[in-house]
Amino acid sequence: MASLWKRQNSKFWTACFTDASGRQLKKSTKTTDRKQARKIAEEYEEAASRRRTARKVREVIASLHKEITHEDLPVISVRDFIQSWFEHKKHETSPATIAFYKSTAGKFLAYLQTVDQAEITMEAVTREHITGFRNGLTGTLAPRSVNHALKGLRSIFKAARRDGVIQDNPTEFVETVRRTGENEQRAFTLEELRAILAVSDDEWRGMIKCGLYLGQRLADIATLTWANVDLARGEMKLTARKTGKKLILPIAPPLRRHLEVLSNPSQPKMPLHPKAYAIVQQDGRASRLSKQFGELLEAAGLRTSVSKKQKREDGKSIVGRRRDGGVPTFHGLRRTAATLLHEAGIPAAVAQSLIGHDDEVTHALYVNVGREAMEGAAATMPDLD
Repeated sequence: MASLWKRQNSKFWTACFTDASGRQLKKSTKTTDRKQARKIAEEYEEAASRRRTARKVREVIASLHKEITHEDLPVISVRDFIQSWFEHKKHETSPATIAFYKSTAGKFLAYLQTVDQAEITMEAVTREHITGFRNGLTGTLAPRSVNHALKGLRSIFKAARRDGVIQDNPTEFVETVRRTGENEQRAFTLEELRAILAVSDDEWRGMIKCGLYLGQRLADIATLTWANVDLARGEMKLTARKTGKKLILPIAPPLRRHLEVLSNPSQPKMPLHPKAYAIVQQDGRASRLSKQFGELLEAAGLRTSVSKKQKREDGKSIVGRRRDGGVPTFHGLRRTAATLLHEAGIPAAVAQSLIGHDDEVTHALYVNVGREAMEGAAATMPDLD
């Protein structure tokens, strides 16, 4: 028999009921009225004990919702909700983040179409849909990218639950995929950097040097202008796009030599890297530049791209592109900078400030101690014999 229970510090009653298999279930009634909560609990138990279809259960919930609130339960398709969510979100976040959300949403809508659920409502999306989407991406994307997409999808459904469009968030208990190996979680070697510079044009050579000696992210490097450069003081001033943190960074001698040979325009707003600057301004993000850098890695013989085509059980194809693991992205220059500073004996607090990390824990994750440094450290240990 259904019963009621109230969580500590909660104003709503929770329905406790049993399904057809004897499982004990709990679900919030979203009401503070005990009488209404009792009726909802009984309806929940009846629906569960009779093994009603998901559609029938939703009909029960919709009927109860209207009886309690005198309003119809919102029914909206996944596609329509995502479009309306974007309209609100675009005023709250950066264009690059919006582009990420749109990419994730596009992938999810494409997946729903492959399982003939293109016009499914938000309330009808189940954990199985989310799991199927995640598993489909796993065959074509790196684990990091799959988990990032899952994170984006969670944000969308979290907003739907907050707005009362859905009762339960189907993404809540879908686990991320397991990441094997470090893949892109290491620094470049100096030999690798020289190989990349050898196949780069002038602009990319400048981008790579700025990335290494300033230790900043690709979009921040691409959008540098001469207004950021102060050769007289030997420093670079910029604001990190991701964190909004204002940085004043010393210009390393090799980078200074590179900047001095460039023609310094009379207009300070002129970009250091015009082509890259135009791409970020147009796209609002640096993904195209990341792809270009990947092509440089291929040209340098450091990475092999593999086109992969898979067939689902229903015969439909998924075409993706996978990268060989083991070689960093442009972001690896940031890790390289942190590692070189560490191995040079620079105090962690100084290196942390130079790279722009907010805390020691994050900074420590970026440091990959090289073999020579470890051998040197081992050699300092005292001899007990």
